[in-house]
Amino acid sequence: MGKVTGFMEIDRQVAKYQPASDRIRHFREFLIPMSDAEVTKQAARCMDCGIPYCHGPTGCPVHNQIPDWNDLVYNNKWEEAIRNLHSTNNFPEFTGRVCPAPCEEACTLNLEDAPVAIKTVEQAIADKAYELGYIVPQPATVKTGKKVAVIGSGPAGMAAAQQLARAGHEVHVYERESKAGGLLRYGIPDFKMEKNFIDRRVEQMTGEGVTFHYGANIGVDIKMQTLLDEHDAVIYCGGSETPRPAGIPGVELHGVYDAMPYLVQQNRRVGRENIDSVGWPAEPILAGAKHVVVVGGGDTASDCVGTAFRQGAVKVTQLDIRPMPPEKEDKLAVWPFWATKMRTSSSQAEGAVREFQVATLEFVGDEDGQLTGVRCCQVDERRKPIAGTDFIIKADLAFIAIGFSGPAQDGVLKDLGDKLQLNVDRRGSTNVVANEKDYKTSVDKLWTAGDVRRGQSLVVWAIREGRQVARAVDEALMGSTVLPA
Repeated sequence: MGKVTGFMEIDRQVAKYQPASDRIRHFREFLIPMSDAEVTKQAARCMDCGIPYCHGPTGCPVHNQIPDWNDLVYNNKWEEAIRNLHSTNNFPEFTGRVCPAPCEEACTLNLEDAPVAIKTVEQAIADKAYELGYIVPQPATVKTGKKVAVIGSGPAGMAAAQQLARAGHEVHVYERESKAGGLLRYGIPDFKMEKNFIDRRVEQMTGEGVTFHYGANIGVDIKMQTLLDEHDAVIYCGGSETPRPAGIPGVELHGVYDAMPYLVQQNRRVGRENIDSVGWPAEPILAGAKHVVVVGGGDTASDCVGTAFRQGAVKVTQLDIRPMPPEKEDKLAVWPFWATKMRTSSSQAEGAVREFQVATLEFVGDEDGQLTGVRCCQVDERRKPIAGTDFIIKADLAFIAIGFSGPAQDGVLKDLGDKLQLNVDRRGSTNVVANEKDYKTSVDKLWTAGDVRRGQSLVVWAIREGRQVARAVDEALMGSTVLPA
């Protein structure tokens, strides 16, 4: 695929970032797009490697046919490239921006630390397709007369809705917030993905017959039984949004918050929406001129770091209980799987102080209940505190970003009560039970997909599950299906 000798002749290049000193002054995307010629050269590096692990189970969850569309880009066949990409991925402009690219980890050229720039090419294909007018509504030519409701308009809900609408069903999407996108809109900062890309897809889906209902809190405003009675099938794609309890003394202090309310609030500001909404605090949370501590080492923690810098934080410290990973992995031991190695996000590169193998013992406050610091200590390989290593980090604001334990407990779960079977995993996360074959729950006419089923995960996994549940629902309603697996 691509140019036969391209991987030997062309060096790996990816899109560059604006300097940190410039990008922290705004909340817009800061990636500098590559030219078409540069993208074509990077696509040419895709080698005819025999077994392309990039789109297998170790690489791409939606099984993007990466060598194929790299070859099409190399030959300047952009329309065929987006058609191929859309055959497996409804929203490549999303994944091209926010996916951590396990496909590149699985690339054969990653054995030499120079994988094909798959993520860069994927984003370029999607953006080029919009530029050339290739992305338009594709309404079904034949209607089935079946009516399907989708609860939640995150990537899983949107993918399911689009697939089912194209199969000819009447699809209604019910969203609690005032706009579509779920945590893709309200959790991921604009500097990673601007929200006009979601709006464009909503416009396309509306043209395909999907009806969006905003401000509809299912289980509260509309009862689940009503939804089940009025539709032939209901798909629950509510996401995983309950913060994992930290169990750290002092969480009640003013200035200590879970990460998601902070990110949601800032995203609503950028989107010119009111910062108060269902389930989120109305009190402004701002990091300007403050010392900020972020507890956690994942993507959500990194998003808090970047947001704090853009709000004018004096200093941002990120605490990670895990040991500092090695700079480089043992390729022969881990390839083609995702490797544990030192990774620095764009937000961390903006000036964060990173503390590894450190436990958060307590949030410290003054007599008025205001946070003043975070007491920490070093831990051993079993994450047990090491005596005599305590220290305090000055903090005016602290965010807890240690993951999510499952879907919101009110709304759908509370309304259905004991009817909906839940599963508790080894970390205590509570997810709705359904298998990966038919995605059917214990409630008649109710399916589920995305983070609400599998637990918090990547956007690309949500899209995969949305596509698969759509196939399962279509087959259940019609007896057979032409939707892809």
